[in-house]
Amino acid sequence: MAMRIQFSHHGGPDVLEYTDYNPIAPGPNEVRVQNQAIGLNFIDTYFRSGLYPPPALPSGLGTEGAGIVEAVGAGVSHLQVGDRVAYATGPLGAYSDLHVLPADKLVKLPDATSFEQAAAVMLKGLTVHYLLRQTFPLKGGETVLFHAAAGGVGSLACQWAKALGVKLIGTVSSAEKAARAKEQGAWATIDYSHENVAQRVLELTDGAKCPVVYDGVGKDTWETSLDCVAPRGLLVSFGNASGAVTGVNLGILAQKGSLFVTRPTLAGYADTPQRLQWMADELFAMITSGQLQVDISQRFALKDAAAAQTALSARQTTGSTILLP
Repeated sequence: MAMRIQFSHHGGPDVLEYTDYNPIAPGPNEVRVQNQAIGLNFIDTYFRSGLYPPPALPSGLGTEGAGIVEAVGAGVSHLQVGDRVAYATGPLGAYSDLHVLPADKLVKLPDATSFEQAAAVMLKGLTVHYLLRQTFPLKGGETVLFHAAAGGVGSLACQWAKALGVKLIGTVSSAEKAARAKEQGAWATIDYSHENVAQRVLELTDGAKCPVVYDGVGKDTWETSLDCVAPRGLLVSFGNASGAVTGVNLGILAQKGSLFVTRPTLAGYADTPQRLQWMADELFAMITSGQLQVDISQRFALKDAAAAQTALSARQTTGSTILLP
Protein backbone atom coordinates (compact mmCIF):
# COMPACT_ATOMS: atom_id res chain seq x y z
CA MET A 1 0.00 0.00 0.00
CA ALA A 2 1.22 3.49 -0.88
CA MET A 3 -0.08 7.05 -0.43
CA ARG A 4 -0.94 9.70 -3.00
CA ILE A 5 -2.77 12.97 -3.55
CA GLN A 6 -5.83 12.77 -5.77
CA PHE A 7 -8.92 14.83 -6.61
CA SER A 8 -12.39 13.64 -7.61
CA HIS A 9 -13.78 16.98 -8.79
CA HIS A 10 -12.38 20.35 -9.77
CA GLY A 11 -12.04 23.27 -7.42
CA GLY A 12 -9.65 24.93 -4.98
CA PRO A 13 -6.90 23.27 -2.95
CA ASP A 14 -9.51 21.83 -0.60
CA VAL A 15 -10.48 19.21 -3.23
CA LEU A 16 -7.11 17.48 -2.82
CA GLU A 17 -7.32 14.20 -0.92
CA TYR A 18 -4.42 12.33 0.72
CA THR A 19 -5.35 8.69 0.30
CA ASP A 20 -3.89 5.21 0.12
CA TYR A 21 -3.85 3.22 -3.10
CA ASN A 22 -2.39 0.10 -4.69
CA PRO A 23 0.20 1.14 -7.28
CA ILE A 24 0.02 -0.82 -10.50
CA ALA A 25 2.90 -2.86 -11.87
CA PRO A 26 4.76 -1.23 -14.77
CA GLY A 27 3.55 -2.40 -18.16
CA PRO A 28 5.60 -2.75 -21.35
CA ASN A 29 8.06 0.14 -21.76
CA GLU A 30 7.08 1.53 -18.35
CA VAL A 31 8.98 2.09 -15.12
CA ARG A 32 7.83 2.44 -11.51
CA VAL A 33 9.70 5.09 -9.56
CA GLN A 34 9.93 5.37 -5.79
CA ASN A 35 9.73 9.13 -5.40
CA GLN A 36 12.25 10.80 -3.12
CA ALA A 37 11.12 14.36 -3.88
CA ILE A 38 8.28 15.89 -5.90
CA GLY A 39 8.07 19.23 -7.67
CA LEU A 40 5.27 21.76 -7.10
CA ASN A 41 4.29 23.88 -10.11
CA PHE A 42 1.56 26.25 -11.28
CA ILE A 43 0.51 23.76 -13.94
CA ASP A 44 -0.61 21.47 -11.11
CA THR A 45 -3.20 24.05 -10.10
CA TYR A 46 -4.46 24.24 -13.69
CA PHE A 47 -5.31 20.52 -13.67
CA ARG A 48 -6.86 20.76 -10.21
CA SER A 49 -9.05 23.73 -11.17
CA GLY A 50 -10.11 22.24 -14.49
CA LEU A 51 -8.35 24.79 -16.71
CA TYR A 52 -6.48 21.80 -18.11
CA PRO A 53 -8.73 18.71 -18.08
CA PRO A 54 -7.16 15.50 -16.72
CA PRO A 55 -7.74 12.26 -18.66
CA ALA A 56 -10.27 11.06 -16.07
CA LEU A 57 -11.55 11.60 -12.54
CA PRO A 58 -10.55 10.78 -9.87
CA SER A 59 -7.07 11.82 -10.95
CA GLY A 60 -3.61 11.94 -9.53
CA LEU A 61 -1.68 15.18 -9.74
CA GLY A 62 1.81 16.43 -10.55
CA THR A 63 4.18 15.78 -13.42
CA GLU A 64 7.61 16.28 -11.85
CA GLY A 65 9.72 14.27 -9.45
CA ALA A 66 12.93 12.42 -8.79
CA GLY A 67 13.61 9.06 -7.25
CA ILE A 68 14.86 5.53 -7.68
CA VAL A 69 13.73 2.99 -10.26
CA GLU A 70 11.82 0.40 -8.21
CA ALA A 71 10.53 -1.85 -11.04
CA VAL A 72 10.77 -2.01 -14.83
CA GLY A 73 8.38 -3.41 -17.41
CA ALA A 74 9.07 -5.50 -20.47
CA GLY A 75 11.05 -3.84 -23.22
CA VAL A 76 12.90 -1.36 -21.00
CA SER A 77 16.62 -1.71 -21.65
CA HIS A 78 18.20 1.65 -20.80
CA LEU A 79 17.04 1.70 -17.17
CA GLN A 80 17.29 -0.82 -14.38
CA VAL A 81 16.21 -1.19 -10.76
CA GLY A 82 18.25 1.12 -8.55
CA ASP A 83 18.91 3.82 -11.17
CA ARG A 84 18.58 7.44 -10.06
CA VAL A 85 16.10 9.20 -12.34
CA ALA A 86 14.09 12.38 -12.75
CA TYR A 87 11.07 13.39 -14.82
CA ALA A 88 9.01 16.45 -15.61
CA THR A 89 6.63 15.76 -18.49
CA GLY A 90 3.97 13.51 -17.00
CA PRO A 91 1.79 11.61 -16.92
CA LEU A 92 -0.16 12.95 -13.94
CA GLY A 93 0.49 11.20 -10.64
CA ALA A 94 3.79 12.51 -9.32
CA TYR A 95 2.17 13.50 -6.01
CA SER A 96 2.66 9.95 -4.71
CA ASP A 97 5.02 7.52 -3.05
CA LEU A 98 5.26 5.41 -6.20
CA HIS A 99 4.66 6.57 -9.76
CA VAL A 100 4.40 4.50 -12.95
CA LEU A 101 5.31 6.30 -16.15
CA PRO A 102 6.72 5.60 -19.63
CA ALA A 103 10.43 4.93 -19.60
CA ASP A 104 11.00 7.54 -22.30
CA LYS A 105 9.73 10.27 -19.93
CA LEU A 106 12.66 9.64 -17.57
CA VAL A 107 16.18 11.00 -17.65
CA LYS A 108 19.11 9.59 -15.73
CA LEU A 109 20.10 11.77 -12.81
CA PRO A 110 23.84 12.39 -12.35
CA ASP A 111 25.28 11.69 -8.91
CA ALA A 112 26.23 15.36 -8.55
CA THR A 113 22.55 16.39 -8.57
CA SER A 114 20.42 15.50 -5.54
CA PHE A 115 16.86 14.22 -5.68
CA GLU A 116 15.61 17.44 -4.09
CA GLN A 117 17.51 19.58 -6.59
CA ALA A 118 16.13 17.58 -9.50
CA ALA A 119 12.53 17.71 -8.24
CA ALA A 120 12.86 21.45 -7.70
CA VAL A 121 14.43 22.22 -11.04
CA MET A 122 13.39 19.75 -13.74
CA LEU A 123 10.16 21.38 -14.94
CA LYS A 124 11.26 24.94 -14.24
CA GLY A 125 14.78 24.41 -15.56
CA LEU A 126 13.66 22.69 -18.75
CA THR A 127 11.12 25.49 -19.19
CA VAL A 128 13.88 28.09 -18.96
CA HIS A 129 15.93 26.02 -21.40
CA TYR A 130 13.29 26.06 -24.12
CA LEU A 131 12.44 29.73 -23.47
CA LEU A 132 15.97 31.12 -23.56
CA ARG A 133 17.71 28.53 -25.74
CA GLN A 134 15.03 27.53 -28.24
CA THR A 135 11.86 29.66 -28.43
CA PHE A 136 13.96 32.81 -28.76
CA PRO A 137 17.61 31.67 -28.80
CA LEU A 138 19.50 34.31 -26.84
CA LYS A 139 23.03 34.97 -28.03
CA GLY A 140 24.14 37.54 -25.44
CA GLY A 141 23.81 41.30 -25.37
CA GLU A 142 20.01 41.40 -25.62
CA THR A 143 17.82 43.22 -23.11
CA VAL A 144 14.73 41.13 -22.33
CA LEU A 145 11.72 41.35 -20.02
CA PHE A 146 10.75 38.43 -17.78
CA HIS A 147 7.65 38.58 -15.60
CA ALA A 148 7.61 37.18 -12.05
CA ALA A 149 11.38 37.21 -11.87
CA ALA A 150 11.55 36.15 -8.22
CA GLY A 151 9.50 32.98 -8.68
CA GLY A 152 10.71 29.48 -9.37
CA VAL A 153 11.04 29.82 -13.15
CA GLY A 154 12.04 33.47 -12.92
CA SER A 155 14.88 32.87 -10.47
CA LEU A 156 16.42 30.30 -12.80
CA ALA A 157 15.86 32.56 -15.81
CA CYS A 158 17.71 35.40 -14.07
CA GLN A 159 20.71 33.15 -13.49
CA TRP A 160 20.71 31.58 -16.94
CA ALA A 161 20.32 34.94 -18.67
CA LYS A 162 23.26 36.35 -16.74
CA ALA A 163 25.37 33.34 -17.71
CA LEU A 164 24.51 34.02 -21.36
CA GLY A 165 25.46 37.69 -21.08
CA VAL A 166 21.84 38.87 -21.39
CA LYS A 167 20.38 41.87 -19.56
CA LEU A 168 17.18 40.58 -17.94
CA ILE A 169 14.63 43.07 -16.65
CA GLY A 170 12.44 41.30 -14.13
CA THR A 171 9.01 42.34 -12.86
CA VAL A 172 8.31 41.77 -9.16
CA SER A 173 5.64 42.66 -6.60
CA SER A 174 7.74 43.93 -3.69
CA ALA A 175 11.07 45.39 -2.69
CA GLU A 176 12.03 42.06 -1.13
CA LYS A 177 11.37 40.20 -4.37
CA ALA A 178 13.25 42.87 -6.30
CA ALA A 179 16.29 42.29 -4.12
CA ARG A 180 15.94 38.56 -4.61
CA ALA A 181 15.77 38.86 -8.41
CA LYS A 182 18.85 41.07 -8.43
CA GLU A 183 20.70 38.53 -6.29
CA GLN A 184 19.77 35.85 -8.82
CA GLY A 185 21.23 37.84 -11.70
CA ALA A 186 18.56 40.23 -12.96
CA TRP A 187 20.08 43.31 -14.58
CA ALA A 188 17.18 45.50 -13.46
CA THR A 189 13.81 45.07 -11.76
CA ILE A 190 10.42 46.78 -11.99
CA ASP A 191 8.06 46.67 -9.01
CA TYR A 192 4.66 46.62 -10.69
CA SER A 193 2.91 47.40 -7.39
CA HIS A 194 3.90 51.04 -7.80
CA GLU A 195 5.80 51.38 -11.10
CA ASN A 196 4.47 51.51 -14.65
CA VAL A 197 6.09 48.51 -16.31
CA ALA A 198 5.85 49.68 -19.91
CA GLN A 199 7.16 53.14 -19.06
CA ARG A 200 10.08 51.74 -17.08
CA VAL A 201 10.97 49.39 -19.94
CA LEU A 202 11.10 52.37 -22.28
CA GLU A 203 13.42 54.17 -19.86
CA LEU A 204 15.68 51.17 -19.28
CA THR A 205 16.01 50.46 -23.01
CA ASP A 206 16.34 54.09 -24.15
CA GLY A 207 13.06 53.75 -26.00
CA ALA A 208 13.97 50.59 -27.91
CA LYS A 209 11.79 48.16 -25.90
CA CYS A 210 12.67 44.44 -25.81
CA PRO A 211 13.13 42.00 -28.68
CA VAL A 212 11.43 39.35 -26.54
CA VAL A 213 9.13 39.40 -23.52
CA TYR A 214 8.61 36.23 -21.48
CA ASP A 215 5.19 36.20 -19.81
CA GLY A 216 4.13 33.35 -17.52
CA VAL A 217 1.50 35.45 -15.72
CA GLY A 218 -1.14 35.58 -18.45
CA LYS A 219 -4.33 37.64 -18.31
CA ASP A 220 -3.13 40.39 -15.95
CA THR A 221 0.05 41.20 -17.89
CA TRP A 222 -0.99 40.49 -21.50
CA GLU A 223 -1.52 44.09 -22.63
CA THR A 224 1.46 45.39 -20.69
CA SER A 225 3.67 42.74 -22.25
CA LEU A 226 2.60 43.76 -25.76
CA ASP A 227 3.54 47.36 -24.93
CA CYS A 228 7.06 46.23 -23.99
CA VAL A 229 7.86 44.32 -27.21
CA ALA A 230 10.00 46.05 -29.81
CA PRO A 231 8.68 46.26 -33.39
CA ARG A 232 8.78 42.81 -35.03
CA GLY A 233 9.66 41.37 -31.62
CA LEU A 234 8.25 38.29 -29.92
CA LEU A 235 5.92 37.88 -26.95
CA VAL A 236 6.32 34.42 -25.41
CA SER A 237 3.18 33.66 -23.40
CA PHE A 238 4.04 30.49 -21.51
CA GLY A 239 1.77 30.45 -18.45
CA ASN A 240 -1.53 31.47 -16.87
CA ALA A 241 -0.69 32.34 -13.26
CA SER A 242 -3.35 35.09 -13.26
CA GLY A 243 -5.75 33.33 -15.62
CA ALA A 244 -5.84 32.42 -19.29
CA VAL A 245 -5.46 35.01 -22.05
CA THR A 246 -8.71 35.02 -24.05
CA GLY A 247 -10.41 37.12 -26.70
CA VAL A 248 -7.17 38.04 -28.44
CA ASN A 249 -7.54 40.60 -31.23
CA LEU A 250 -4.83 39.79 -33.76
CA GLY A 251 -5.10 43.31 -35.15
CA ILE A 252 -3.39 44.66 -32.03
CA LEU A 253 -0.20 42.89 -33.11
CA ALA A 254 -0.14 45.01 -36.24
CA GLN A 255 -0.93 48.20 -34.35
CA LYS A 256 1.92 47.69 -31.91
CA GLY A 257 4.61 47.01 -34.50
CA SER A 258 4.04 43.79 -36.48
CA LEU A 259 4.60 41.72 -33.38
CA PHE A 260 4.88 37.94 -33.08
CA VAL A 261 3.26 35.87 -30.32
CA THR A 262 3.80 32.24 -29.39
CA ARG A 263 2.25 29.98 -26.75
CA PRO A 264 4.83 27.22 -26.22
CA THR A 265 4.81 24.25 -23.84
CA LEU A 266 7.55 22.03 -22.51
CA ALA A 267 5.90 19.00 -24.10
CA GLY A 268 6.10 20.72 -27.46
CA TYR A 269 9.87 21.08 -27.16
CA ALA A 270 10.84 17.95 -25.20
CA ASP A 271 8.91 15.87 -27.72
CA THR A 272 11.35 12.97 -28.13
CA PRO A 273 13.43 11.01 -25.58
CA GLN A 274 16.61 12.23 -27.27
CA ARG A 275 15.58 15.89 -27.15
CA LEU A 276 14.45 15.54 -23.53
CA GLN A 277 17.78 14.01 -22.51
CA TRP A 278 19.72 16.71 -24.39
CA MET A 279 17.79 19.46 -22.62
CA ALA A 280 18.25 17.76 -19.24
CA ASP A 281 21.97 17.25 -19.83
CA GLU A 282 22.41 20.98 -20.51
CA LEU A 283 20.39 21.80 -17.41
CA PHE A 284 22.39 19.45 -15.16
CA ALA A 285 25.64 20.84 -16.63
CA MET A 286 24.58 24.36 -15.67
CA ILE A 287 23.93 23.16 -12.11
CA THR A 288 27.20 21.24 -11.88
CA SER A 289 29.17 24.24 -13.16
CA GLY A 290 27.62 26.45 -10.49
CA GLN A 291 26.03 28.79 -13.03
CA LEU A 292 22.60 27.70 -11.78
CA GLN A 293 21.96 27.57 -8.06
CA VAL A 294 18.87 25.59 -7.09
CA ASP A 295 17.02 27.48 -4.38
CA ILE A 296 14.51 25.35 -2.48
CA SER A 297 12.76 27.89 -0.29
CA GLN A 298 9.82 25.77 0.82
CA ARG A 299 9.42 22.09 1.71
CA PHE A 300 6.04 20.52 2.50
CA ALA A 301 5.11 16.97 3.41
CA LEU A 302 3.19 15.26 0.61
CA LYS A 303 0.09 15.13 2.83
CA ASP A 304 0.18 18.94 3.03
CA ALA A 305 -0.03 19.46 -0.75
CA ALA A 306 -3.18 21.61 -0.38
CA ALA A 307 -1.35 24.06 1.89
CA ALA A 308 1.56 24.14 -0.55
CA GLN A 309 -0.72 24.97 -3.48
CA THR A 310 -2.49 27.65 -1.45
CA ALA A 311 0.83 29.35 -0.74
CA LEU A 312 1.88 29.08 -4.39
CA SER A 313 -1.36 30.57 -5.74
CA ALA A 314 -1.20 33.41 -3.20
CA ARG A 315 2.34 34.23 -4.43
CA GLN A 316 3.67 33.69 -0.93
CA THR A 317 6.54 31.53 -2.18
CA THR A 318 9.92 32.34 -3.63
CA GLY A 319 12.29 30.06 -5.49
CA SER A 320 11.19 26.44 -5.70
CA THR A 321 8.83 24.41 -3.54
CA ILE A 322 9.00 20.63 -3.18
CA LEU A 323 6.85 17.93 -1.59
CA LEU A 324 8.44 15.12 0.37
CA PRO A 325 6.76 11.68 0.59
